Amino acid sequence: MTGTDGPLIAAIETSCDDTSVALVRGGREELAHKSQTQIEPHAAMGGIVPEAAARIHVEAIDAVWHACLTEAGVDAAELDALAVTQGPGLPGSLLVGLGFAQGLAAAVDCPLIPVNHLEGHFASPWLNEGDPPEFPLVALIVSGGHTELVYGAAPGEYRLIGRTRDDAAGEAFDKVARMLGLSYPGGPAIQRAAEGRDGSPLELPRAWLPGTSDFSFSGLKTAVRRLVHDELGPVEAARIGAAHDGAAGIDDPEFVADVAYAFEVSVVDVLVTKTVRAARQMHAATITLTGGVAANARLRAALDAASPVPVHVPALRHCVDNASMIAVAGAWRLARGEVANGPLEPEPGLALA
Repeated sequence: MTGTDGPLIAAIETSCDDTSVALVRGGREELAHKSQTQIEPHAAMGGIVPEAAARIHVEAIDAVWHACLTEAGVDAAELDALAVTQGPGLPGSLLVGLGFAQGLAAAVDCPLIPVNHLEGHFASPWLNEGDPPEFPLVALIVSGGHTELVYGAAPGEYRLIGRTRDDAAGEAFDKVARMLGLSYPGGPAIQRAAEGRDGSPLELPRAWLPGTSDFSFSGLKTAVRRLVHDELGPVEAARIGAAHDGAAGIDDPEFVADVAYAFEVSVVDVLVTKTVRAARQMHAATITLTGGVAANARLRAALDAASPVPVHVPALRHCVDNASMIAVAGAWRLARGEVANGPLEPEPGLALA
């Protein structure tokens, strides 16, 4: 997208394990974006280690910041505002981004905008080419840490209508992938394992939670663990131990593919059914699908096929945590006059609505 007018906003996102900086003009035109991921070190440890994530942010953030400005050919003195993720997220990771952003804002004398990470995901489809989503809308935000259905009447006007009662969808993908001996992160690994299949002899449960728009994935995860332990046999399952969720020891690729397919279909079925139902009940004009799990091809296709209204999904690079989406939400907050009036502290449990 080119030719957009409006404020030039730099954004910093360090809520979890990606160190990300972006420059966005007018809340839609991405001028530059740089991220340093931490997949490799955390994969070696079997998942995200908060203390390690914070340390890597400290080591990376200055270089990522300067690389982003260099790519855009922008000087920090040209900024109209600086946006930064305040929460939710890992406390140590948030603290790194907030500290860096507050120092920068003071140095260049520009407004500092605290942004809710979930509002960033909500705003990410506005980075797409073409017409943006139309309000009112229902947003399905699905990631490693979040699974929420949010009704949006306008930017800044949100109502939570459904959430997970236990694991987030992305967290369930990670844990099931580990049970199957697949790589981290689990979402792409399970998608690859299930790719090309149009059925499975296995049927896994769905937690419908009648009368609510909430989600639950703990029962599904338990059902997978039982299948894996049955496949391994009681002696091998006991040797591996519950602490490892049955990871490794499975030498049947057909079994792994069957479980991956059945798991993926179960998750997608519940997410799509509840999102479409909510959109009908709320008379939404559009549906948005955002967050890291929005990169899942089966979920994108199923929601598009089932929805009675247009579905907006960010580009794959904007599904994962990224600073560009924080800049879009920052532009909305700047327009509402929501800027910091004093020191900012991390809010790890910050809610969107």
